[in-house]
Amino acid sequence: MSPASDATQADSIPATVLVYSHRPEVRDAVRTAVGRRPAADVGPLTWLECATGDEVVAAVDSGGVDLCILDGEAQPTGGLALARQLEQEVPDRPAVCLLIARQPDRWLAHWSRAEGTLPLPIDPLTAPGMVADLLRAHARRPVVRR
Repeated sequence: MSPASDATQADSIPATVLVYSHRPEVRDAVRTAVGRRPAADVGPLTWLECATGDEVVAAVDSGGVDLCILDGEAQPTGGLALARQLEQEVPDRPAVCLLIARQPDRWLAHWSRAEGTLPLPIDPLTAPGMVADLLRAHARRPVVRR
């Protein structure tokens, strides 16, 4: 490695990203589209997969999650409801990005207090940029003590 790449690696933001969907193919598509390093200054990412809403709440409650990517179409608990629940119940919740099937549903993402949205199917050209932007913003925000 060159000194320049060593400096980039040292300045990068390691992060844990939770991806939630009841469908394993959606979770896999998100991980594949975003990858382990969505930008030169962000990563490596550790992925945490959740198939139920209870798993999401438990993971966020235990701490260490920097970003939640939640499937708005998940069953039986949708990502929109989970995002709203986390906003109301977790003082220092991770950043939230919602997967939405229809662009008109962006208002629901706004209602749920999500910081970002990604359309389904996942676009591998735009997903890494959105994830990197959300992780950078999360890293800059002040820590709220419980």
